[in-house]
Amino acid sequence: MTNISTFKGNKGNKGNLPDKTCAQCGLRMTWRKSWAKNWTAVKYCSDKCRRISKTHS
Repeated sequence: MTNISTFKGNKGNKGNLPDKTCAQCGLRMTWRKSWAKNWTAVKYCSDKCRRISKTHS
């Protein structure tokens, strides 16, 4: 993973955004602005994956 602060000056350059793998389904997720404040806590790609993981734990 890459530090988000390095992307502030790269407006429009989406090829260098950090990504993660969903803990439930394995899908690669790319950083989104809505996740900026809690990117380190993001584990799942969707609400569906979050719900499935809670029922299986």
